[in-house]
Amino acid sequence: MNTRRFHEIWLEQCDATYEIKLRYGVKAAFDYLVAEKLLNFADAATSRPEFARELPRFVAYVRGLFTPQEMRTHLARIEREQNVYDADDANEEDDELIRESPAAAAERTRQFASIKELLTTEELRTS
Repeated sequence: MNTRRFHEIWLEQCDATYEIKLRYGVKAAFDYLVAEKLLNFADAATSRPEFARELPRFVAYVRGLFTPQEMRTHLARIEREQNVYDADDANEEDDELIRESPAAAAERTRQFASIKELLTTEELRTS
């Protein structure tokens, strides 16, 4: 898949976000684009250079779709929800559940922190 195709994928996802925002609100749009698409893209960028090259442009575009206050509000909400999920998962005693490994949980937390910083920093560096 060439770089142009990667660009088209995240642009289509950003375009879909406009419709989601109109129909279902900012929360649903943010969850779709940031909590799902952007975080998955960032995860792929850790091992695939073609994703890594596109990530700064994707982040810059996302920054234009939500106000700084919307981003801070929803990033904080997602962080709280994840902390509750992690606490519930740690307290769960059912051995049949498939739990996230501590290493995977730490990596997810690290990636979220990186995306949060990219979305909330005052000046985005793309070089």
